[in-house]
Amino acid sequence: MLEAAADAAAKVPDAVPHTVKARHEYRGMRTAEHYFEVPLDHFGGGTGETITVFAREYVSADHSEEDAARLPWLLYLQGGPGGRGNRFPSLGGWSKAAARDFRILMLDQRGTGLSTPIDRNTLPLRGNETDQLEYLTHFRADSIVADAEAIRYALGSAPWTIYGQSYGGFCALSYLSFAPHGLREALITGGLAPLQGPADRVYQATYRRVAARNAEYFKSYPEDRAAVTRIARHLRETVEHLPDGERLTVERFQMVGSFLGGNTRVDTLHHLLEDAFVATPAGDRLSDAFLEQVRGVVTRAGNPLYALMHESIYGQQEATDWAALRVLQDFPEFRPDAAEPLLTGEMVYPWYFEQDAALRPLRDVAQLLAEKSGWKPLYDLERLGANTVPVAAAVYSEDIYVDRDLSLETASAVRGLQVWETADFHHDGIADDGEGIFGRLLGMVRSVRN
Repeated sequence: MLEAAADAAAKVPDAVPHTVKARHEYRGMRTAEHYFEVPLDHFGGGTGETITVFAREYVSADHSEEDAARLPWLLYLQGGPGGRGNRFPSLGGWSKAAARDFRILMLDQRGTGLSTPIDRNTLPLRGNETDQLEYLTHFRADSIVADAEAIRYALGSAPWTIYGQSYGGFCALSYLSFAPHGLREALITGGLAPLQGPADRVYQATYRRVAARNAEYFKSYPEDRAAVTRIARHLRETVEHLPDGERLTVERFQMVGSFLGGNTRVDTLHHLLEDAFVATPAGDRLSDAFLEQVRGVVTRAGNPLYALMHESIYGQQEATDWAALRVLQDFPEFRPDAAEPLLTGEMVYPWYFEQDAALRPLRDVAQLLAEKSGWKPLYDLERLGANTVPVAAAVYSEDIYVDRDLSLETASAVRGLQVWETADFHHDGIADDGEGIFGRLLGMVRSVRN
C-alpha cells in the first residue's frame, strides 16, 4: 500500500482537464477560478471515474498581469478535514504577506466547497453504506496530495511552496512522504500530526490539554464556571430547541469549547455565555440570541466531512473505533452528566450522528468508518527521516487540537525540520498574527536554502 501511494505520486501524472471559468478583480487583488478533473482513485484498481477539484487563485494587483504570471505558486492547504478553502474578501494577514512573492492557490480539498461535494444529499448517490464507505476511503490526505501534484503539473508549475494550517499540516507531511519532488519548501502551522500509533494517544493528550484550557478560561472568567454549570443543569431539566428545531443537549452545548482553541476566539465564548438566559412567563429560558449562536457552533451542516473523516486522519492500519468516546472514560469531568462538566474540543462522538440533522442520514456509514481497519499508511517514516525539502513548523505550546508533545515527537522524525515553538498563540495563530507567523516560517526555510 505504501509503495503504491509513493509510486503513484512519484510518476508524472496524466494530464488532467483544467478550465478557468471566471476571473475577477476587486479590493487590490485578482482572482481566477480553476476547475480540475482528477481521478477518484489515484492509486490504481479504480474504474477511471473522475471528480472535480476546485481552487481559487489570488494575486496582488500590485503585480502587473505579466509579472504575476512569472511568480512562483504557493499552495495553501486548509485545516479540517472537511473545510473548504478560505474565501478572501481582500488580502490581509498571511495572504497579504504571501502575495508579495507568490501566486496563492487556495484549494477546496476533494469533497468540500466547489469540489465534488460530500454531504447527506450527495453521498447516497454512491449506493448503500458499503459503497459509500468505499468512496470515502479516497478522501484522505494521500489522495489530496495526489490531487495537488496533478494540479501542479496542469498549471505547469515547478516544485512549489506549500503552507499547511492544522489538518493542512498533516497533508504537508503526507506530501513530504509521497511527493517531495513536487515541493520547493513546506511551511506548517499547528499541524504536525502523530506519525504512528493509535488514535487513542491523540485523545489522551488532547483531553488533558482541553482540561487545562478550561481551567485557564475559568480563571480568567470565574463567573462563567457557574454559567456553564447552570446551562448544563437547565438542559438536563428543560427541553430547549435550537432554531432549526433540533434539541440542544448538554453534550451538544459542551461543543462551544471549540472557542477555547484560539487567541482570537476565546473571549467570544464569554460574550456568548453572558446573555444565555432570559426571563419568560414560564421562568428562565435560554435566549433566542444564545440559541442561534450555539446552533452555528454545534451543527456540521457546513462541513459534514469533518465529522465523518475526523478520526480516520489518525487511522494507521487499525480501526479508530470511536477513540474519543472510549478515551472519555478516563476523563469523567468531560461527561455531560458531570456535576460541573468541562467544555469539549474537537472530539467527534457517535451521538453527533443522532443529534445533528445534517449527519443523521450518515450514521450507518460513520459506524462503518469507525470499524474500518487496514487503512493505508499516510506517512513514509523512512522518507521523512531522509527528507531534503526545507520545512519549518510553528508549534503552539498549549494547542488543544494538535498536542505539543506529539508535535515535537513528529518534528524529531523529519530530517531538517525546523521548529518554532511559541506560547504566544493558540491553534488559530495565523488569524491573530498571520503576517508575522508566515514571514518567520518563510525566513526559516529560506535561511536553510540560502
